[in-house]
Amino acid sequence: MSYLERDKFGIYKALKKGNGPHLMGAHTLTGEKVVNHHGEELGSIKEFMLDMQTGKVAYAVMSFGVFTIGEKLFAVPWGALRLDTVNKCFVVNIEKEHLIKAPGFEKDAWPDMNDPEWVHDLHAYYGAKAFQDGPLV
Repeated sequence: MSYLERDKFGIYKALKKGNGPHLMGAHTLTGEKVVNHHGEELGSIKEFMLDMQTGKVAYAVMSFGVFTIGEKLFAVPWGALRLDTVNKCFVVNIEKEHLIKAPGFEKDAWPDMNDPEWVHDLHAYYGAKAFQDGPLV
């Protein structure tokens, strides 16, 4: 199901073909699939984590299920994701094997996302700028 199908309020009703909307409802993006740059499906978005000081999205939490390890959750730095509105998915520039080894967590054991060491290690792993370091663009 894509964001167009999750749109309960008609946000995208007048959407014309092209690059897609510049502002989107978070609820309509929850559940969106995540693929890598090879087009391999990696999982789906489960939640968005907002920095309450700036109002910016800090992370998208995605699920990734591997038969041998079960479903894990991963906080992916917002700067490491790109929304592909044509294919209606998020794209992260990471190999599937690299994601398997990424710092993940169980749904009932979330990390302390305020821990500076966790923030540094996570952003280093994805090669993304930390949201606390200023503009992501």
